[in-house]
Amino acid sequence: MPFLCIDSGWGMDVAMDQIAEPSRTVRAGRVARSPAPTSPPGKKGRGPTLIGSVQRALRLLEAVGGFRQGATAKQLARAAGLPLGTAYHLLRTLTHEGYLRRVDGRFVYGESVDGIGRAEGRQTDRYDLRARMQRLRDDVGAAVYFALYRDGEIHVVDIVDDPGRPAVEPWADLRATAHAHAIGQCLLGQLPEEERRDHLARHPPTGLTPSTLTSGAAVLRRLASLRPTMPVLERQEYALGTVCAAVPITIGPVVATIALSLPVEQADRLTVAAGQLRRSVGAMSPSFVL
Repeated sequence: MPFLCIDSGWGMDVAMDQIAEPSRTVRAGRVARSPAPTSPPGKKGRGPTLIGSVQRALRLLEAVGGFRQGATAKQLARAAGLPLGTAYHLLRTLTHEGYLRRVDGRFVYGESVDGIGRAEGRQTDRYDLRARMQRLRDDVGAAVYFALYRDGEIHVVDIVDDPGRPAVEPWADLRATAHAHAIGQCLLGQLPEEERRDHLARHPPTGLTPSTLTSGAAVLRRLASLRPTMPVLERQEYALGTVCAAVPITIGPVVATIALSLPVEQADRLTVAAGQLRRSVGAMSPSFVL
């Protein structure tokens, strides 16, 4: 059962218009920042390069939080220790980008700031998810995977393994081989038949091992035979030397699964481990919905 690496990085291009100047004021309730330490010119080990316009914009955003009913440009410039002209330019930009809104001449936080808060919550959820997956790994004695079916494709959200319980090495595209691995079969099995057919039409079944079903009709029959709350077992259909099991998670519109993989030498453990995984996930399944 493969693990699909998801690129969560993001790029940012910033035009550096000025090296940061230290704040020369003490704002209400905040201690003025000290200059970043630097080495003498020509010496290695200089302090980090800081972008002054970004620092000043952040100071304005912080200042907004000190006014319950919002604040005028003059109030914010004074609170952030910035010239009024500079504050106007930055406030205009922050408003354009959605970080601020202007209501009756006063600036308040916008939707983009709310998005930052939601992202922080998602990061906390992801941390909690990983902790629960680590518990499952230790309980069942196998590498554990969490995956979703979203926007017509398979998405592996996270995987937890260790040197003694390694994950399967990916060798074929997870999205294109859902018919062959337990994760894909479990997720497709939760879909209406029309959506199953659509997925298989976009990703026709292909042979990966001698055990892989390659007929679309055969795959559909197998998916139709799956029981909604029971584990899906897969034996060397995706990768030789590996057996897998996946447990469906059905909460509202979410289509998700928790899965495990074992080396074929431990195939006799698969049914028992799958049952244990099902019981453990059943006790905490709402917490797996991100």
